[in-house]
Amino acid sequence: MGMLWLPADIAGNDVFLCRVYGCVRGLRAGGGLHCDAWLLFSISLRAAWGLRAPCGVRGAEHMNDFQHSHPRLPLSPRLRKGIYIFPNAITLAALFGGFYAIVMAMNGRFDLATGAIFAAMVLDSMDGRVARLTHTQSAFGVQMDSLSDMVSFGVAPGIVAYEWALRPLGRWGWIAAFVYCACAALRLARFNVNAAVVDKRYFQGLPSPAAAALVAGFVWLSSAVLLEHRDVPMFRRALLALFGEPERADLSWPLFALTLFAGLTMVTNTPYYSFKDLSVRRSAPFAALVLAVLLIAVVSIEPATMLFVLFVVYALSGYVVYGWRKANGLHASIVSTSTDEPDEQGLHPHGLHGGDSKIAADTLDKQDEQRLHR
Repeated sequence: MGMLWLPADIAGNDVFLCRVYGCVRGLRAGGGLHCDAWLLFSISLRAAWGLRAPCGVRGAEHMNDFQHSHPRLPLSPRLRKGIYIFPNAITLAALFGGFYAIVMAMNGRFDLATGAIFAAMVLDSMDGRVARLTHTQSAFGVQMDSLSDMVSFGVAPGIVAYEWALRPLGRWGWIAAFVYCACAALRLARFNVNAAVVDKRYFQGLPSPAAAALVAGFVWLSSAVLLEHRDVPMFRRALLALFGEPERADLSWPLFALTLFAGLTMVTNTPYYSFKDLSVRRSAPFAALVLAVLLIAVVSIEPATMLFVLFVVYALSGYVVYGWRKANGLHASIVSTSTDEPDEQGLHPHGLHGGDSKIAADTLDKQDEQRLHR
């Protein structure tokens, strides 16, 4: 829709605007002005008017009539576009963690590089929650978060792995690092596109922070044993059992396999539990509290090694869930079958539409339950 712009000296003259407004209103009442033209002029006049008060009794009456006849038109000035600082500042801090990890890996400080990746993971888990708590969600923040994740959990772990033990493999080393980086980009793009049609209880493929934790955790532990001689006895015994007295080059192929596994698992359709349906505001069974205490006790035995083991177990859990659902005849895909979702509309011209798709989805769920109880 076009906009009628008035010169600044005319737009600032309240008396002129009041008179023009009254004349045009009279033309409309007499049938000499089309309704669409009247609406266009009204909006344009209001844009020129800004917050100025109507002058005179006649002008006040006309403006009151205008407000009653067009209640949906805002009478406030144009809002300036901007971004929310607090949640985006947390996202930028996570982005800095990924950048810092790359710089430290190039300088041979792998302890700081991996620590920065884990710090980015903590910050990445905070920005979305802060935005929801403060009601500062925005499309800008969503895009910013994806770009930050690409650097912190895609580029940074690949470069850290390459600088630590993949470089001696030559071409195969940088190919593995690139495959990981490319899979992270594909996974993040697919997450943004399928956000509306994926079961919120599960992730489609291994989440990029968990994949980064696999690669960075292995580099962190192995560099602590070989370079800094830190006290990680359980991981040291595992390396001795596998490689005897390991050298840095001995870890190239294991890290190659781990990097490819983490990268390719991100782009699979394997379901991974997202923990999004858990809430601290809801009551939980007593066994859940006991399990939490046992988990804390196990991690406290050797925190670095146990946390790495937990991430390995989580990475394998998706394949266990996928195999269990397949074995029981359940649907392994976590993509919604409803065509009522916004991103699904218009994509199924010959399929089910509207409420029929929901009925079909409920029928499939009942069939799955019946198979389980056989």
